Amino acid sequence: MPLSAYETQITDAIAAISPSVASVESLRIAGRQGRRLFAAPAAASAVVFDGSGYLITNQHVVEGSTQLKVHLADGRELPGEVVGGDEVTDVALVRVDATGLPAVRQGDSESLKVGQVVLAIGNALGLPGGPTVSAGVVSALGRPLPGSDFIFEGLIQTDAAINPGNSGGPLLDLSGAVIGINTAMVPFAQGVGFAIPVHAVARIAAELRGKGRVVRPWIGVQVADLRPPIALQYGLEPNSGLLVADVVAKSPSHRAGIRTGDVLDRVGPFPVHTVRELLAALSKFPVGSDVEIGFRRRGSVLSANVPLQENPEAIPTE
Repeated sequence: MPLSAYETQITDAIAAISPSVASVESLRIAGRQGRRLFAAPAAASAVVFDGSGYLITNQHVVEGSTQLKVHLADGRELPGEVVGGDEVTDVALVRVDATGLPAVRQGDSESLKVGQVVLAIGNALGLPGGPTVSAGVVSALGRPLPGSDFIFEGLIQTDAAINPGNSGGPLLDLSGAVIGINTAMVPFAQGVGFAIPVHAVARIAAELRGKGRVVRPWIGVQVADLRPPIALQYGLEPNSGLLVADVVAKSPSHRAGIRTGDVLDRVGPFPVHTVRELLAALSKFPVGSDVEIGFRRRGSVLSANVPLQENPEAIPTE
């Protein structure tokens, strides 16, 4: 029976990306009995991001691992080295001693549409016989992960089946281009999975490769969403910005003249009304740049150029 045009799109996309999909086995110390240590193996997925031996997987896949094995699509098994990881976005960069690997083609995750058909592929449940493929649609964009802290980059929500073992595998469009890296499924829900947008993954991977960590901008303020109870308490319009609860001494905001009680409502050209919107807006600017931040103070509309720097507490000490 001949394939329909739609089926051909799917099979062609899977054929294009399959050589770039790898599986990862990690080994962690799970316990101790006397002098004996007990190790717990775990299986997940990875994707070749750079042909010179760099693969992307999830941070939770490699965190705490004492041994990492990467199984490439061509049958090779190679030891993996963790170059760096980012707990905030759950992205990790792994290197193997190999060159000429088939790297994935990166798609445009910033132009995704809700309802767009997507495919997930990975080492679901560690089943033998090769990767598992599932299909679905983009269910929502810019999602925070339920139960997690705020993150800088909103996630892609999809109803394509994502199971344990899919972590670190690609989410792709019908052309075979990667538009996300699968990161989680919600065990108590039906058809709810999440992927990290590839434009965020690419930026994080570059920082991990160059610095071993992700550097994020910091302006030195503690803020609160202007939910109705808080807004009422301070005589402010609900959901009209972020109330500055504290300004760190000698921080960029302090030097720029932002004070406790100000209401931030803009970062560069981006309006901000929630903590998540503030983090997302700041993530679009590199550390070292000056960003105009708009705010209100006792009815006056003001702005200040704030130099972005890395949070001193995030800088590793030797």
